[in-house]
Amino acid sequence: MTRERNRIKLDEGGFTLLEVLLAIALLAIALPILLGLRNFDLELQERASELTAATLLAQEKLLETELVGQYAIGENTGDFPNIPLGTQLTMEAVPRAVGYKWKRTIAPTPLELIREIRVKVSWLRGGLEEAVEVSTYVFAGRATF
Repeated sequence: MTRERNRIKLDEGGFTLLEVLLAIALLAIALPILLGLRNFDLELQERASELTAATLLAQEKLLETELVGQYAIGENTGDFPNIPLGTQLTMEAVPRAVGYKWKRTIAPTPLELIREIRVKVSWLRGGLEEAVEVSTYVFAGRATF
């Protein structure tokens, strides 16, 4: 009886070498996958940030065009200045929208006094060019009040 009790106590001990090796193997498989997902998440967040910035810059350029009120048919291109239109210079200018370029196209429509304004903001991401485009229609006739 005492031998059986001793054997039972020995069998109730810790983990076997095989169990430890299996646990380490599972960790070796799971950790790189989880780290890869984290890197993918960071890349998605960076792309979303770039898309948001480009959309806001395109809307800014579209609003600037509407405020100027001149709708000559054609294309213009350029970069974004350090200071947005209508901003008072109260602090030192810091670079903004570095690497972003815009292209504004004003095109006629079937209606003579209506123009289509398209603003495309592009930037390089890796070796590829990314772009966001916004558009609106404006009345190009003279206002008589």
